[in-house]
Amino acid sequence: MNRPVWWRRPVVALLIDVLLVLVFAAVGRASHDESGPVLGALLTAWPFLVGTAVGWVVVRLVRHVWPLEVAPGVTVWFATVLVGMLLRHAVGSGTAASFVMVASVVLALFLLGWRALGAYAVRRIRAPRRG
Repeated sequence: MNRPVWWRRPVVALLIDVLLVLVFAAVGRASHDESGPVLGALLTAWPFLVGTAVGWVVVRLVRHVWPLEVAPGVTVWFATVLVGMLLRHAVGSGTAASFVMVASVVLALFLLGWRALGAYAVRRIRAPRRG
């Protein structure tokens, strides 16, 4: 029986998403020389973390799978950006078009990128060896 690779366990995958959203917030704050690296990053990240949680719940309830693959990861990414921006707007934080664009691209690279790399690695692991 094949056991799933460690990053394909739902708890680990969720932690990867959370970590990448935190990295997104921390790097964004650092690139603007903003103070309070830890608390500031958490304050920047919380709306996006809520969005990530919403995306995970939607995938689980609607598709009845965990968002471990790229396709359900698109829902997680979209919810992360949409809910994150709506919450930022609701609390009076910035939602300039340039920020929305950069956040969308970076979060897509992060949240979909690790899933794509993981899918590639799984295919490589399971592919029959030639030679």
